[in-house]
Amino acid sequence: MPSLKNWLHAARLRTLPLALSGIFMGSVLAYHFDSKFFSISIFILNILTALFLQILSNFANDYGDFVKGTDNDKRLGNARAMQSGAINKTQMQSALFLFTLLSLSSGLLLLFMAFGKQQQELPKFLVFFVVGIISIIAAIKYTVGKTSYGYKALGDLAVFIFFGPVAVCGTYYLQLQSIDWPVYFAATTVGLLSAGVLNVNNIRDIENDKASNKITIANLLGEQKAKIYHIILLTLAISAIMSLGMILFDSLWKFLSLIALAPILHNCIAVLKTPIGPEYNIYLKQLALGTFFLVATFCIALLL
Repeated sequence: MPSLKNWLHAARLRTLPLALSGIFMGSVLAYHFDSKFFSISIFILNILTALFLQILSNFANDYGDFVKGTDNDKRLGNARAMQSGAINKTQMQSALFLFTLLSLSSGLLLLFMAFGKQQQELPKFLVFFVVGIISIIAAIKYTVGKTSYGYKALGDLAVFIFFGPVAVCGTYYLQLQSIDWPVYFAATTVGLLSAGVLNVNNIRDIENDKASNKITIANLLGEQKAKIYHIILLTLAISAIMSLGMILFDSLWKFLSLIALAPILHNCIAVLKTPIGPEYNIYLKQLALGTFFLVATFCIALLL
């Protein structure tokens, strides 16, 4: 039987702050625009649902890449749970089923809390229910199955959509049941930075992904163009968060929060200059945690 340590390794806890970045950003923006209608219960359920979905996605990626043979000795990333033999197929399938149920249950409770039992709210409930089902399917189908979209160069787009607009705008709407236009700048920031995290991963794995017939934007572009693409993603994200600050900050000192952009700027330079190698594991972690740090400092400045 796998130990708790094995399951925590498969859950990839280091990815969870990135999954929470959009929830925190959307929640704090909702509180900033109208704190009277802000619900702590909705906030907590949003966090739980995001965590369940991210763990589901991580388990599914572990399973899908192992079954397809992409996780092998030539991969530069850390050995995954199934690759190392710590968790077998049947055990991981059970975990996928469990976290699908947890995601669905938490999501349904979230929607009931947000929309209640009023008949006029039923269309909104149904729209978000469909979005939730699509999110669960997307979490699994990134690498699992013959039609896995992560093997067809669609991973970057999916990450942008689900970590950006779905997470930020969806969270905001569940709180206030409306959208204010500055929220789109926040969604763009988190979505682009999240796509950047995936791109670092895909640059690192260019050669192994090609050998495994996994098509990503990075291996379509090649190493150098993928690095330029990385700079474009991060530059657009920086522009979006600075624009959001100019719209929302009511004093110049709050712009000090944007010092948190330093790790992201460093990531741009480091990825551009560093040949593909194990160092990319560090850059991957740096950008994921840097995104969370940026969101946290921006939100704190907004609340003060």
